[in-house]
Amino acid sequence: METEIFTVQNVKCGGCVNNIKEGLTAVSGIQNVTVTIETGLVQVEGENLSHEKIAQKLGELGYPEA
Repeated sequence: METEIFTVQNVKCGGCVNNIKEGLTAVSGIQNVTVTIETGLVQVEGENLSHEKIAQKLGELGYPEA
């Protein structure tokens, strides 16, 4: 299993966490998403992950990389 880590903007509440998790788990290959509100840290685990594609999806969701 691969891991990609992102630091993103605009993570302020549990709703943000849910939006990120739901949005990213729809991406092929992603199996687990962990979000830390305090730091804006997003950890993504799965197979055949593309940092660029995940970063693009985070931006589309309203959480661009910091």
